Amino acid sequence: MGQITVGINGRQYRMACEDGQEEHLRRLAQDLDLRIERLRNDFGQIGDMRLTVMAALTIADELSEQGQQLRRTEDELAALQDARVVASDRAKATEAAIAAAFHSAADRIERLARALDVGRSPTVAADDLTDVASG
Repeated sequence: MGQITVGINGRQYRMACEDGQEEHLRRLAQDLDLRIERLRNDFGQIGDMRLTVMAALTIADELSEQGQQLRRTEDELAALQDARVVASDRAKATEAAIAAAFHSAADRIERLARALDVGRSPTVAADDLTDVASG
């Protein structure tokens, strides 16, 4: 377990952390220290505890906003996934309709070709071809 000393609001604190997390903890402490310093510059010397609480509330507010943004993003993702499913279903239905149209056209062409090959007469009447082509 790692241990470091961090400075926050002019005081030194010895902190324990997971091995390898020392630098991360230092950055977090520096961020908190900078927030407290900004609040001190904005509000003056209103007490160490009050400055620390105000900094903590600022961080909690940011965390809350990020949580709300995450929930909105998750909702948008779910809506996009639903839309993708609907679009996929529509594409499959369209593919099936196109395939059915091609099969129908192929059947009509085969019937027309058979009618031409039957040899009922040297020439096929136009009415015969129209009947086969329409149906």
